[in-house]
Amino acid sequence: MKPSLIAVPAFLALALLATSAALKPAYAACDEKRSLGVERIVEIDTKDGPRLGHVQYRDIDFLEPGEVVLTFDDGPSPQTTPAVLKALREHCTRATFFMVGRMAIAHPDMVRKVATLGHTVASHTWSHKNLSRLSSKSAEREVELGLSAITAALGKPIAPFFRFPYLNDPRRVIRHLEDRNQAIMSIDVDSYDWRSRSRSRMHNNVLSQLSKRGKGIILFHDIQRVTASSLKSLLDELKRRKYKVVHLVPKATAATLASYDEAAGKLLAKREIAAAAKPLTTRSMVWPMAKGLEADATVVRPDEPVKQAATKPERAVSDAGLEPPTRSTSQRYQRSTRSVDAAPRPAPRRRRSEPTLMELMFGNFP
Repeated sequence: MKPSLIAVPAFLALALLATSAALKPAYAACDEKRSLGVERIVEIDTKDGPRLGHVQYRDIDFLEPGEVVLTFDDGPSPQTTPAVLKALREHCTRATFFMVGRMAIAHPDMVRKVATLGHTVASHTWSHKNLSRLSSKSAEREVELGLSAITAALGKPIAPFFRFPYLNDPRRVIRHLEDRNQAIMSIDVDSYDWRSRSRSRMHNNVLSQLSKRGKGIILFHDIQRVTASSLKSLLDELKRRKYKVVHLVPKATAATLASYDEAAGKLLAKREIAAAAKPLTTRSMVWPMAKGLEADATVVRPDEPVKQAATKPERAVSDAGLEPPTRSTSQRYQRSTRSVDAAPRPAPRRRRSEPTLMELMFGNFP
């Protein structure tokens, strides 16, 4: 069906596609009465780097009341991403996966599986660093190596959609993404699945925010076990409450840079050698909290006044085995009674006689 355009700012074109004909071949066995499915597909023209998601950006509103976009950050992980994909498939619906380049190189088969199932593959940097703390050159490397790494793992171009780690968006990197025609994707609803292992709490986080907003881009993390184990039941509830899923696709694919493609190709080849030498670790994956930050915060643009004294911690994913298991997620993210300037006590590092696959691949993680 020929797409029709809706009225949006000049720098963005969103094409709305009827989805019934497009999705039936892939989901022929779906029960439409019990499954979320996909209400419509929104095609995004990423020229000049449009910004979406009302936690940070207010100028574009493409969702109708009751519509949601499902997004997943920080993967892929062979321990948890398959369960997320299973839940999505059981509901005959589709999502956008913002992958970390290092994780994609480590698990290229999972990257390809995500794409094969019809989901959109996008970028979340090379190693999930806070770009506001890096030099311009280092930040560019995080963006470009991540893009090239995920592209190499997939074996074809990915979507030119980008999400900042910790939603921290320095202006100089925004300008770079605009020059590279990368859409910047923020969020409207945060599941806070990185904060708690409680299924009911995670569900309540999503449903209560949706109740207030009525629609939005939802943030999950496919490396979190609570999401892997409870996504199906949350999707069931979204269906019961009559929410509709919108799937985002790009008008054009992302272009990579040759120098970073070369580096990504070498890393992928190194991965094959390392994987043959040592199987992947199955250790639970958790990024450490940011030094000196508390749990609750308001995410704001760098040029906007801060609404609260506290700032959002760096929610994160794992370094796939580099950090030993510490306290539970719920314990680690409880509000601290200490000063914001007080640094959390570092977790003890477990001694290992053999390196992990990720260490074999990347050494000290450049």
